[in-house]
Amino acid sequence: MKNLSLFLATILFLQIVSSCEYGKNEIVSEKIQYDVNIKSPDPDYDWWIQNLPGPQREKLVETILTGAINGKFQAYDYYNNPISPAEVSAILSDTTVVRLTQVEPPYETYDSIIIYNIIPEDIQRIRFLEEWRMNTEDLSFEKKIVGIAPVARRVVLEIERWQPLFWIYPDKEFEDNLKK
Repeated sequence: MKNLSLFLATILFLQIVSSCEYGKNEIVSEKIQYDVNIKSPDPDYDWWIQNLPGPQREKLVETILTGAINGKFQAYDYYNNPISPAEVSAILSDTTVVRLTQVEPPYETYDSIIIYNIIPEDIQRIRFLEEWRMNTEDLSFEKKIVGIAPVARRVVLEIERWQPLFWIYPDKEFEDNLKK
């Protein structure tokens, strides 16, 4: 029985050692950034295409927003400067100045301030910053998320735009390098 246990342990050890050699992953990209829809842009798509089910989507967005607003997660602006929880709250109130023209003569133009509060339902995308590694032997990939940004859909005067709100870096090593 001891010999069988020793034999099995030896085989397990050799498999681990050989898989370490086989499993060397090469960096494909240290930084790649892209948006992922978390709410389907087309209701005719199958539910799982570019979509997270409602409860999971709501929990993801709530976790990101409340964590940044409460200071649980350090948030950063577009230029990777740390921002306070109060600044995160201010970002969620989108102020736009638009120039309008009166509809009756003399058709003068005037400026109007429009304030849109960004609500969780407006966040329909997540922007990811990732590191990708690839095993050249079997084409398997490892993706490491180094940053996430909620992206809100904004429609102002029938013009659609997508607004990344702030960044959070769950990869502490990446976040520490920002501070250097």
